[in-house]
Amino acid sequence: MFAAERRQLILEMVRANGAVSLRELARVVQTSEVTVRRDVRALEAEGLLDRRHGGAVLPGGFTRESGFPQKSHLATAEKTAIADLAAGLVEEGEAIVVGAGTTTQELARRLARIPGLTVVTNSLLVAQALAHANRVEVVMTGGTLRGSNYALVGSGAEQSLQGLRVSRAFLSGSGLTAERGLSTSNMLSASVDRALVQAAAEVVVLADHTKLGTDTMFQTVPTDVITRLVTDEPPGHDDRAATELQALADQGVQIAVAGASGAPAGEPAPGRPPRRDMPLPGQRRTHAPGAGPQVRSAAAMGEPQGPGERARVADLRRR
Repeated sequence: MFAAERRQLILEMVRANGAVSLRELARVVQTSEVTVRRDVRALEAEGLLDRRHGGAVLPGGFTRESGFPQKSHLATAEKTAIADLAAGLVEEGEAIVVGAGTTTQELARRLARIPGLTVVTNSLLVAQALAHANRVEVVMTGGTLRGSNYALVGSGAEQSLQGLRVSRAFLSGSGLTAERGLSTSNMLSASVDRALVQAAAEVVVLADHTKLGTDTMFQTVPTDVITRLVTDEPPGHDDRAATELQALADQGVQIAVAGASGAPAGEPAPGRPPRRDMPLPGQRRTHAPGAGPQVRSAAAMGEPQGPGERARVADLRRR
């Protein structure tokens, strides 16, 4: 295993578990504790984790948030696959809101190819990705610029969203659990995300597997408000992420899992085992008692959800 691969795996384990011993890291990456200690030291120098005696922990626990340079280098292949899949949910002519984050920035790059969109956002990175898109209207909130993630926050951003109604909100965050839903480490960012949610008929969360099971300070979207989760296949050793996915599905969240290499749903990515479909409900909280949830493939996420939903979206557009 190359050093870059080892360090990516170490980051994923720390993000999934909060704290991991050097012994456990060495066992999983199949190298010596001396080598792992050197890797942890390098990752700490980049601000991606903190060293502790005999192990590594998340940087700053619940209160510290990584800046954009650190986030942009985490799970890049997974974010690309998630963005590809999430873009399939969006139809020509829709009005949507897109929150701040590196994953939503990847989504915005794909939305630039969909004509007739109106995209409301508080993210400078999302707006930049759509700035030269033909027939895509970008509406930015007001607010105060938060430099660490290039997002507009504060009362100005929240007030500009009052009275807005769109079909879907696409949001990311710092952590996602079945117990609390989506959360973030910054109070101002959480407040704006809640305002974005209030403007949307459906909420789609974009979160790679490193965020599953991670809980941070400020709740942004409770689990029962999340309509869909678009994520990637957790590694085989990441039992915590797989357990969290099952718990989210059990609470009625529709889940689609994208391959890290962008492989179509149901086909294994090169060099990876076939993906495991999560048991999902066909409709949120409507399956009969004892019937069990149905399997919902990633490809099905982009399909219309029946005449009722199409009529509702059409009504939203007329408004």
